[in-house]
Parts: sequence; structure tokens; C-alpha cells
Amino acid sequence: MSNDAIQMLGGSRRRVLGALRDARRALDVQDVAQRVVLHPNTVRFHLDGLVEAGLVERKTEDRTRPGRPRTMYAAASVADDPIEQRGYRLLANMLTSYVATEVKDPVTAARRTGHEWGRYLAERPAPAHSLDPEEATDQVVRRLTDVGFAPETVVRDGRTQVLMRHCPFLETAQRHSNVVCSLHLGLMQGMLAETGAPVQTDRLEPFVEPSLCIAYLATSRNDE
Repeated sequence: MSNDAIQMLGGSRRRVLGALRDARRALDVQDVAQRVVLHPNTVRFHLDGLVEAGLVERKTEDRTRPGRPRTMYAAASVADDPIEQRGYRLLANMLTSYVATEVKDPVTAARRTGHEWGRYLAERPAPAHSLDPEEATDQVVRRLTDVGFAPETVVRDGRTQVLMRHCPFLETAQRHSNVVCSLHLGLMQGMLAETGAPVQTDRLEPFVEPSLCIAYLATSRNDE
């Protein structure tokens, strides 16, 4: 993106981008918020916009200490081409549009595809070792973080929910939520199935808020 185009960004968003460029390293939301003196939720909103524009990269912290890895943000290098990134988004929109309009049952097809890829991405437990629901849920959350969702696990009314924020396919999902969200649900179902843990998910509620979807997890009946 040219300097003229960057100047067209809002003042707060330019400050967020400037903080990342000045840091010359990846920062989390709290780090950026302290540097630009904005509320973390406001910073998160601007970071999402900068990621979408190809000016910032989102990645998962390479963590060896105990605890959940943080979602980190870094200014994209000059070599990163926003035009190429826009090309990938266009391709995603084209393919999703095709599935939505040309496939007989796009929801089932998307969920089945997600399920297959979820199994591929999951880490199978070692022989003679089975994961409990909490371990399996943590693995799913890690994989969703790798994809870019910045998920969070909460327990409400006795049931585990995975709050999925910062959808990396937001633009496409807004146009074809039936396909994209079904794909994401299938992805989670495939990962959980591959772990062999007594936990499953059968519902993903899209766009509970503009940047929030919620997946509902439950312990399998045979484990109750």
C-alpha cells in the first residue's frame, strides 16, 4: 500500500500501524493499547482492519512456557504484497460463491469438507492415551488460533462455549455465512472426532456480534 493510501486511514488506525512499525517486533493487543493509549477493544478493531488491508500480520505466539499462546500482531514487511492478498480473498469469494449457488446442498458439502480437514489438522493422541474433554477443547482452540480466530473458551450455564473472534474469512462469511460457517463447524467436528475425546459440537451460532461467532460444545452422552 502506498504512503498516500496509508494517509487515507483514520488517525487512530494510523497510530496503531505506526506503533507496530516502530516496535519492529510482534505485539499483542495489550501492548499496542498501552503504546497508543486506546482501549484494547478499539485496538483490536483497528488491528482487524489492518490485517484485512494486508498491512499487519496476525500470528500465534511461539510459547514454551505454561499458558495459552497469545495472538500477536506485526507490521507486514514491504515485501508483502497487499495486491496478492486481495487476490486470495477474491479467489475465496469466487469459490464460496460457486459452492453456494451451484452445489445442490452447500451446507452439507461445506460441513463434510471441514470435517475432513479437521481430522487432518488434529493431533491424534498417542496409543493407549485418550484425551479428556478439556484437553480436546484446548487442542481445538490452539488450532483455531493458528488459523487466526483468536478464540476464547468460556463456561456458561454449565456448557462450554468457544467464542470465535476475528474471523480470518470475515468478508466471505458475511456474503455466504451458510457455506463458510458450516465449513468452520465441520472443521471443529473433525478435530474433536480425531482426538477420540468424549466431547462434540453440533451448533455454531454466527455473528452473535459483528465480529463474534459462538460454538457450543457438549460432553458425549456415553460419557455422562
